[in-house]
Order: sequence, then structure tokens, then C-alpha cells
Amino acid sequence: MSSTINYDDFSKVDIRIGTIVEVEDFPQARNPAFKLNIDFGDLGYRKSSAQITTLYSKEELLNKKVVAVVNFPAKQIANFKSECLVLGAVDGEDVMLLFPAEEVKNGSIVS
Repeated sequence: MSSTINYDDFSKVDIRIGTIVEVEDFPQARNPAFKLNIDFGDLGYRKSSAQITTLYSKEELLNKKVVAVVNFPAKQIANFKSECLVLGAVDGEDVMLLFPAEEVKNGSIVS
């Protein structure tokens, strides 16, 4: 387990629900990844690089709701700027995305 944080630390993390609207291969990435374009409603669209190619196809990901941190600074990955961090559970080398169990509006806050 990581070090203990307090509620104020957690409240700084802006976690939102979004819908993947575009998925592209990302051959320039060091590890196999997809480029995702995600609709976060009123927050607009954000791009993310996600190393999720072992469990998901591009077709499976299109129009899927995901959970993501949207207030990290953008990170340059090869020739791509990742603007949010899609969340998932890590099992060995595989990442299983977190999805909302029910339909929820894009941009909804996760708390």
C-alpha cells in the first residue's frame, strides 16, 4: 500500500466520467498503446494514451464510458500529448479499465 493521504489530498484529484469517441493505434509508443479521444461533457474533449491493447480492441473501446483523472498536467508521450489519465486495475501486466456500472452523464464527478 502507498503512503496514507488525508481527505484534502484526495479532494485535489479531479476524477470524471467520459465516453471514448475515437480510438487509434499508437505505434510510436514505447509499450503497446492506443490513443484515445474522450468526451467529458462540459469539460470538453481530452486525449489520453492508454496501454490497454492486451485486453481491449479498438472496436470494444469505442463509445465505452471510462473513469479518468482530468487535472494532471499534459504529458508528452512520443509524438502525442496525453491530457488525462484513464484509470484501471492492474493485474500483472494487464490493465482492466474502470467503467461506471450504470449510465451516467459525461463529465460527472467521481468522489
